[in-house]
Amino acid sequence: MKYYLIAGERSGDLHGSNLMKELKKQDPDVHFRGFGGDYMKAVGLDVVVHYHDMAFMGLIALFANLRTLLGRLKQCKNDILDYQPDVVILIDYGAFNKRIAKFCKANGVKNYYYISPKVWAWYQSRAKELKSNVDRMFCILPFEKEFFKKFDWEVDYVGNPVLDAVKAFQPDPDFLNKHHLADKKQLVALLPGSRKSELVKIIPLMVKVIDANPDYNFVVAAVKSMPEILYEPISKYSNVHLVFDATYDLLSHAHAAIVTSGTATLETGLFKVPQVVVYKANRLEFFLAKWMIKVEFVSLVNLIVGKEAIRELIQKEATIQNTIIELRRLLEDSFHRDKIMKDYDQLLKILDTGSASTNAARLMVNYLRSED
Repeated sequence: MKYYLIAGERSGDLHGSNLMKELKKQDPDVHFRGFGGDYMKAVGLDVVVHYHDMAFMGLIALFANLRTLLGRLKQCKNDILDYQPDVVILIDYGAFNKRIAKFCKANGVKNYYYISPKVWAWYQSRAKELKSNVDRMFCILPFEKEFFKKFDWEVDYVGNPVLDAVKAFQPDPDFLNKHHLADKKQLVALLPGSRKSELVKIIPLMVKVIDANPDYNFVVAAVKSMPEILYEPISKYSNVHLVFDATYDLLSHAHAAIVTSGTATLETGLFKVPQVVVYKANRLEFFLAKWMIKVEFVSLVNLIVGKEAIRELIQKEATIQNTIIELRRLLEDSFHRDKIMKDYDQLLKILDTGSASTNAARLMVNYLRSED
């Protein structure tokens, strides 16, 4: 069968590649084409557009690059019609993929959505639009299944691909020596994000936290795709190390973490590293988000366990003092650490329902064969 996959970000590229591996097992005669990245290309995707050309974070960035996105949207639609796939698989990336879903429905092209847009978080009526345009929805968060039931839509919960990635990870046994960290007693992981807008907002705060804690050892989870100049304010300290593209190795050894909200909060939780979530946004973006968001928490850990398992410091609460206080509690308060660990155990218990990629691929192929 012919599959057209669309992933517009790094995480989607990773999860898309794992899904492709499982689709190959379920359907040996596969052909892949679409929008993705290096991970998906390595599994056999004929890449039409790399996600680097589409990964824009925040409302302002989206508006600034609107012409580019509209051009990619048109290109994608034309390519789908030319390729004539058996199914289009949309992977997260809601702003783009919901338009492709509508296009597919209007043109009689079957489409499946893997990793639902976060319609439960804000503007929940978008669920109706998804239901009208998407043939099958495959969700990765357990509460999403109940959410969509409110719209009389039966969707499939397949498990969480982040847990799959953490389980499959093989740590580098020489990681500490390689990065001159073997003699460091306690490591604080700093995960400032993987987008320029995140780094610009969070790194100045992290610098102040480092200033106030010269006895802690900080290790930054940096990414090579970002200009190194963004890390300069934080890299000049003797108790700070930068580690590029090795976040999971870092989390395997960290004693605590300061994390920018996103998938990284879930990854940190699954590695059982006590963390504080710190997030700042542009004033306009935060105002709009506060007006629209319908959920109590921003971190996936808290959303999944249904309570504040980890502290969230958002916007005005994301002060230097608040961050320092919580970091010291994470490192020095054993009762606080134990409580977080118990909540992490609950997180794992909720999510551990088998491989998301395997479950999704099996269901997709079965649906395709039964619906032909």
